[in-house]
Amino acid sequence: MAKAKAHPTCPCGPPASFERCCGRYLQGAEAAPGAETLMRSRYSAYALQHDRYLLDTWHRSTRPEALDPNEHVGIKWIGLQVLRASEHGDEASVEFVARYKIGGRAGKLHELSRFVREDGRWYYVDGQLHD
Repeated sequence: MAKAKAHPTCPCGPPASFERCCGRYLQGAEAAPGAETLMRSRYSAYALQHDRYLLDTWHRSTRPEALDPNEHVGIKWIGLQVLRASEHGDEASVEFVARYKIGGRAGKLHELSRFVREDGRWYYVDGQLHD
């Protein structure tokens, strides 16, 4: 498994170091304990172009065979804001806004994501985009 690059602070936003925050999940040391933590670690995986982690944490019912290798080209993820998160048994949702820049122009992705827990692990299922 490829080791994620070291970063002084975690891309997902908390003032913690990457290693103490999302790094341990991306490196496979442990599974994300909840849906919000998984969503934050997936944001970090997008920011760091860690495609294997994204696929490994995507539920098999909706997971693509591969990610588009050009998907990350020119995108710089610059911030994450979790608006709300809720877990009900083995299902959860997380609403967030992820900010990015492409070619110097700012943009945002506002999504309500769905997650499920199977065999003690959380997986991303799908998301509904908001304007």
